[in-house]
Amino acid sequence: MGSSQFEFFKNHHVPSLTVLKAAIEDFSYDRHAHEEYAFGVTLAGRQDFFSGGQFHRSPPGNVILFNPEEVHDGHAGGEQALGYVMVYVHPNQVLPLFEELLGRPQTSPFRSRSTLIHDPLLRQAIQEIARLTTHQAGSCIDQENALYRVIERMVQLGGHKVTGQRTTRPDTLLGHAKTYIHEHLEADISLDDISQAAHLSKYHFLRLFRQQFGMTPHQYVINCRVNAARSALDQGAPLTEIALRFGFADLSHFNRRFKRIYGMTPFQYQRDITR
Repeated sequence: MGSSQFEFFKNHHVPSLTVLKAAIEDFSYDRHAHEEYAFGVTLAGRQDFFSGGQFHRSPPGNVILFNPEEVHDGHAGGEQALGYVMVYVHPNQVLPLFEELLGRPQTSPFRSRSTLIHDPLLRQAIQEIARLTTHQAGSCIDQENALYRVIERMVQLGGHKVTGQRTTRPDTLLGHAKTYIHEHLEADISLDDISQAAHLSKYHFLRLFRQQFGMTPHQYVINCRVNAARSALDQGAPLTEIALRFGFADLSHFNRRFKRIYGMTPFQYQRDITR
C-alpha cells in the first residue's frame, strides 16, 4: 500500500457509528458495499469512484453519500494525494430519526438520490461528527446532536419537507425537560435522558425544543453549564475544578465556551469580579 494510511475510530456515545480517516496515494478499493450509510468529505486531492452506474470525481469540499448496500469503488485521481473522512452509521441506528423527520414509519432504509453533493451545511455536519469521534470530544448530547444535523440535512436535500409529530401541552413537557437539565448539570446527560423526562421521543423532543426555544437542547445545556460555572467563579472556586465539575473536556474547552457568552475568559471574569 506504499504511503497510504487508514485509521478507524469508534464513537463512544453513538452505537454503530465509526469514522475512517484516509490518506491515499497508490491504493485502489475493489468494488464493494457496506451495510451502513457512508457519509464522506473529500479534504485534499481528488476522489475518483464508480457508484450507481456512473463514474464520479469529487474535489475537496464535496460530500460523498453511499446508501446501505450501494456498490462502489474508489482511488485517488490526479497528481495530488487523496485525503478524506468517512462516517459510517447503521440504518437501524438512524431509523427513528428518519421516521421523526418524515413523520411516517419507514419499512426500508431511506435512500438518497444523490451520490456526489456540494452542500456546505451537510459538509460541516459530517466534519463535526467526524471531529467529535476522532478526538473523543464532546458529551453524549454533542454527538447525538451532530448526527441529527447530518440526517436532517440529508432529508432536506432529498426534497422532503421535515414534518414530525404534533404535541399537545408542549410548554409543560418541555418544562419537565428544562427542570431535568438544571438538576443534572454535573452529569453527562444524553438526549435519551432529557426526552424521557419530557415524556417525548428523542428526536421529536429535539425538534420541538429547538422550535420552542430557538436553540437545540445541546446549546441549552452548554448555556446552563456556563451560567452555573459563572456562579462558581463568583464564589472563588478553582478554574480547573469548575471546568471538570460542569462537564467541559478541559480548561481550554471551558475558556472557549465561556468567552462566547461573556466575551472574556473565566480567569478574566473571576479576576474582575473578585478584586
